[in-house]
Amino acid sequence: MSAALPWWFSLFISGACRSGSSAYRPGMSTPQPKITAYLKTFCGWSEGVRAIFRKYDLPFEEKDIIKNPAFRWEMEQRSGQSLSPCVEIDGHMLPDISGDEVEAWMTEKGYFQKNDAPADAPTNSSCTNEQHEAMALGKLPAIGKIKFLG
Repeated sequence: MSAALPWWFSLFISGACRSGSSAYRPGMSTPQPKITAYLKTFCGWSEGVRAIFRKYDLPFEEKDIIKNPAFRWEMEQRSGQSLSPCVEIDGHMLPDISGDEVEAWMTEKGYFQKNDAPADAPTNSSCTNEQHEAMALGKLPAIGKIKFLG
């Protein structure tokens, strides 16, 4: 006789669930959302979206549109435009969105109550011009070395 596995187990095994996430969501007023985020490897806006998901301990599937051009094509087809980040939550696409906007949308839709604790990275900021130039030349910043504009 085999026991049924929890709903989140397949997410954890597939890697869609970020480490440290749990199935229990204090403060969540709707069931666990299915989140797909189309992000860039190194980008202030993308890191702001990640910061909101970390702040609320939300598992999400990250599709890096820089490392995998097929994900960029998929993002453009699903969102109808080419700007990132784009986040799809339970089938609703939020195109060209900041972390602040993701948090506001999810709060408004009842996914959780707003938490006033600060995020661990700026949630409404781009990278510097120097970083964009370096990335265009293929010189990616070291992890943890992204500078944000205030």
